[in-house]
Amino acid sequence: MRVEPELLLLDGPVGKIEVILENPGAPKGIALIGHPHPLFGGANTNKVAQTLARTLVQLGYAALRPNFRGVGQSEGSHDEGQGESDDMLAVLDYAKERFGHLPVVLAGFSFGAYVQAKVAARLAEAGHPAQRLVLVGTASGHVEGARQYNTSAVAPDTIVIHGSKDETVPLENVLAWAEPMELPVVVVAGADHFFHRRLHVLKDIITRAWKH
Repeated sequence: MRVEPELLLLDGPVGKIEVILENPGAPKGIALIGHPHPLFGGANTNKVAQTLARTLVQLGYAALRPNFRGVGQSEGSHDEGQGESDDMLAVLDYAKERFGHLPVVLAGFSFGAYVQAKVAARLAEAGHPAQRLVLVGTASGHVEGARQYNTSAVAPDTIVIHGSKDETVPLENVLAWAEPMELPVVVVAGADHFFHRRLHVLKDIITRAWKH
């Protein structure tokens, strides 16, 4: 299914938020996608973020990929996940106005996964929990060159996917985060942080999980 992306500039808490929207038509839900770290070249055009969006579009969701603050045409400056969570909620408000109060899926890669765990906690606190989370290469623990990530707890049916050869976020970090929650982690053998030559595996894992 080929969906023509729509480019949006939405009003956010600190200015414009640039968003790529892919709408399958009559969506059954809304999917928000978070991209990797803005200070290390992350943007909504990242291949993993794109794969997450396209997989969810094929599953029937309208997928929105915002650029975080300071990336592309998104205004503001990097806020270590706090302001980025506010922006995600602003994008979700727009999506609900446009598509109605549909089930919400939060998907994110790397820093984007860290942000989405925060967003999920805020939605749950507000009494509107997300239908499902998909977190890939989740930033947690000490990440070289970035900082310490104290990643929020997530629901037990969260799909967590990590590469066995992730050189950015060590697999041990994610296992240490998941362990107290007894949360399964799908480990893709041989995959690096960016899932080079393994993007099709990501798509397959998510698609299969949705059928259960």
